[in-house]
Amino acid sequence: MKKYSLLLVVFLSVIGMRAQDARSFSLNLYGGYNFSDNLDYDGYTATVEDSFQYGAGFEYFFTTNNSVELKYLRADTKMPFYGPLGNQLNAGDDKGALNYILLGYTYYFDTGSNLLPYLGAGAGVGIIETPQSGNGTYFAWDIKGGVKIKTASTVSVNINAYLESMSAAVGNSYYWTYWGPVGVEDYVSTFQFGLGATLSFNFKN
Repeated sequence: MKKYSLLLVVFLSVIGMRAQDARSFSLNLYGGYNFSDNLDYDGYTATVEDSFQYGAGFEYFFTTNNSVELKYLRADTKMPFYGPLGNQLNAGDDKGALNYILLGYTYYFDTGSNLLPYLGAGAGVGIIETPQSGNGTYFAWDIKGGVKIKTASTVSVNINAYLESMSAAVGNSYYWTYWGPVGVEDYVSTFQFGLGATLSFNFKN
């Protein structure tokens, strides 16, 4: 197995390099692994468990090093919810899903080789699916960093790390001020770190 991995690395390194062209498009297929996140609010706790994530995106390069992308990502997971006494309130009914629809920007650093480090960020909507509460739509964002491995073909491989977040309003807190009570809306946010790989198929305009 190690021999095949080494051969793959050598193959990707020695084949001719093809730069991503300005005014070109890429179809990106995503796969990743999201690590769990815990949420706490007013004595209640919830966990978004580890899960695999998949999706697709449509990326447009307006210069060779700058792109915008519209992508959809989904992770089917479990989200156990616990009361103040530590008892699970949705036992046997805690399966759900996190969906992201994000518009993002990515900058690729030209290294003069077939390896392109990159950084990016996006924002859009997140959709949480739960059996008990149905679907909810919230503000979402992500940041990412990784390396794109260019090849002589139309296919490139991206290795990346990312952080994804959704924020939902869950109630109000009231504070007494000189002018009287003031209500402030409370938010709960998920923060999931993940590691992934992307296959990119480039199409010249």
